[in-house]
Amino acid sequence: MKRLVVLGGGESGVGTALLAKAKGFEVFVSDKGTIKENYKNVLIHHEIEWEDGQHSEVKILNADLVMKSPGIPEKVSIVHQLIALGTPVISEIEFASKYTDATIIGITGSNGKTTTATLTNHVLKQELNVGLAGNIGDSFAKQVLEEDYPNYVLEISSFQLDGIQTFKPKIAVLTNITPDHLDRYDYNFEAYIASKFRIAMNQTSDDFFIYDADDEVITSWLEKHPVQSKLLPFSLEKKLENGACIDKENIKITIDNNQIIMPTKSIALEGKHNIKNAMAASTVAHLLKIRKQTIRESLENFQGVEHRLEHVLKINKVDYINDSKATNVNATYYALESMDAPTVWIVGGEDKGNSYEELFPFVNEKVKAIVCLGVDNEKLMKTFSGMVDVIIETQFMSEAVKIAYKVAEAGDNVLLSPACASFDLFENYEDRGRQFKNAVRNL
Repeated sequence: MKRLVVLGGGESGVGTALLAKAKGFEVFVSDKGTIKENYKNVLIHHEIEWEDGQHSEVKILNADLVMKSPGIPEKVSIVHQLIALGTPVISEIEFASKYTDATIIGITGSNGKTTTATLTNHVLKQELNVGLAGNIGDSFAKQVLEEDYPNYVLEISSFQLDGIQTFKPKIAVLTNITPDHLDRYDYNFEAYIASKFRIAMNQTSDDFFIYDADDEVITSWLEKHPVQSKLLPFSLEKKLENGACIDKENIKITIDNNQIIMPTKSIALEGKHNIKNAMAASTVAHLLKIRKQTIRESLENFQGVEHRLEHVLKINKVDYINDSKATNVNATYYALESMDAPTVWIVGGEDKGNSYEELFPFVNEKVKAIVCLGVDNEKLMKTFSGMVDVIIETQFMSEAVKIAYKVAEAGDNVLLSPACASFDLFENYEDRGRQFKNAVRNL
């Protein structure tokens, strides 16, 4: 009996443990932190051995195969030891994909992947039986075990792609690439780009690669490292023979002379970046023979993703917008770009080596006041103090929202778009977003 060790007892770890047990593996789950009560109960119920608060080498180093959760860096000593022993260390998507014959749509990118994956799923599920997994919802492994849908939309991070060997999506989508998570890649941007492109590494000429043709990082990498799959670019700037582009006020998608046209104004989501997300999702849907009418209606009624430019409330004609999911500068760039009124901007958190220069034009043009919300706001205060009349710092969400309420006037926006990680003051970006929404509702 083969022994599978799962490092990390979260959603992907427990899902993998359940699937592995069902497939006849001897399974052991090990988490250096604390496994949540609900996951412990699942493991106990299925008689799967587990530990938390430590990694016991004696129970881990004898594994035939190891599934590592994406949150655990390669640099951890136990992972180093496994690699030195030649033990394969893989990700959940690699493991689970071996046990399904489904059509897989894999979506990655620095920004927009959650929205694109959720929107793609929203369109496809009108006509197909489809599961949504990866970085989102129930784990892929658990869905393969319990439902095994004929189609999956997977939102995939670079960390998950680092752990693949044979994983091959029928359709791969790359939304964009900007510097992010560089601390995990020794501050080497090339290594991070290579990691994102792993999504296409096993694809053949029967598969499809959908990507942003306006993204110079992507296009210049493709010139030097061509992929084997069929290319379907999307663009707001270029006219394309094949793929998705803008024709007057419409999105035009062409795949092998088969064309669909949809008005851009019918897209429910706001902002240029969301036209791109809609192009990517519609291209997938067109490939999978979803009817044009269904695609159009789905784009019109899609409500968006929690914590991504989410309109919370209007109070005294001021719009409060939760964009807590903007954990890097590029995501905040899109948020500020889409603001069409004077904006009070709540920013800050754990800085990932950010450079804020690309935000300067929007700050000068649209931002009337800045509230810095973080343990250490020095860099933000230094960077932006000359650009706006009002810049204030705080370490409490409730206070940040009260300050914004005082500064904002009728017709303004209050935007939480932190451009930073959340771990200095919050559990995660969801916790930060929920605290913002609660503070707004309590005004």
